[in-house]
Amino acid sequence: MAKSLRSKWKRKMRAEKRKKNAPKELSRLKSILKVDGDVLMKDVQEMVTVVEPKHCQEKTQCVVKDETDDMKMETDIKRNKKTLLDQHGQYPVWMNQRQRKRLKAKREKKKGKSKAKAIKAAKGLAW
Repeated sequence: MAKSLRSKWKRKMRAEKRKKNAPKELSRLKSILKVDGDVLMKDVQEMVTVVEPKHCQEKTQCVVKDETDDMKMETDIKRNKKTLLDQHGQYPVWMNQRQRKRLKAKREKKKGKSKAKAIKAAKGLAW
């Protein structure tokens, strides 16, 4: 069920809030550990996800970027800028049915006019 725009927005904002509050939460947990020495860090790791510091994450992200460059796929999608159709006659994914229908009608309307002109020209030559 949870596919509505509202729930997607709520999930996104909760994730951002978690990112924002993560350092405060970590410092609070560490202060609790300093006060109560009986609790071990391993016990806390079982209950809470431990996040690496930002400087460590940046180093790992650089390594990951190098690996993704090798795996990059070459996608050569030739798209007509006027009609937005690709080489297979497909519209982009983001375009809704109403827009597709409107563009198709416009295209067919132009085809009809050009066919009518060709027929008139052919008839003019025939007699």
